[in-house]
Amino acid sequence: MTIRCLAVDDEPLALDIIESYISKLPYLQLVKTCSSATEAMQVLQEEQVDLMFLDIEMPELTGIQFLNILKHQPLIIFTTAYPDYALEGFNQGAVDYLLKPIPFDRFLKAVTKAQERLQHNGKSPEAPAAMPTPTVEHDFMFVKADYKTIRVDFKDILWIEGLKDYIIIQTKDQKIITLLSMNKMMEKLPDTKFLRVHRSFIVSLQKIDSIEKSRIRIGSKEIPIGEVYREQFLKWVEENNIQ
Repeated sequence: MTIRCLAVDDEPLALDIIESYISKLPYLQLVKTCSSATEAMQVLQEEQVDLMFLDIEMPELTGIQFLNILKHQPLIIFTTAYPDYALEGFNQGAVDYLLKPIPFDRFLKAVTKAQERLQHNGKSPEAPAAMPTPTVEHDFMFVKADYKTIRVDFKDILWIEGLKDYIIIQTKDQKIITLLSMNKMMEKLPDTKFLRVHRSFIVSLQKIDSIEKSRIRIGSKEIPIGEVYREQFLKWVEENNIQ
């Protein structure tokens, strides 16, 4: 199935990124990029479009206003720098909601959802089947520590260690202790960037410096690879062509 795409955003850089991502996937075909809703409306009248990447904050008409005046909508993936619009976006029946800057793995995940919906319908996406509400993925989380709620950016985490009823989040600058289980912590973390390698350790895959038999080294820290988690870790090693 070839999915015909339209990208609508008033930021040229954002359009360039989406166009680049589309070019990486052979089943996507870019019909056109538009810098405004009015320009996109003209394209929709003249071309078949299956999937539209739509910014929300635009001059003249916002993405939400644009959708409200369309009689026949393609599938929609919202692209925006503002998480506040997520609920309203999902109420519009959006496939997904991507926060800028958009990483390729999240783009791919959203496109896969659209592809599945189109295949499920087996027809024009004007009346999409009901789908589970997508989740908005951020690049940070909040945890409770020292009688306050602390923001932790995923990019700063080196590893996470479980100790009985609490965990230690080791970042490049600090050690944060919070009352949380390892399983609950894994639910907070993006599974493309973190992996549990031992019953007591979760590692940031981007921060691994070396792999030595049954150990992972991040800086001066040696982290064991547990037998239960070895197969999953070796699968990640193989998928990333690590020799």
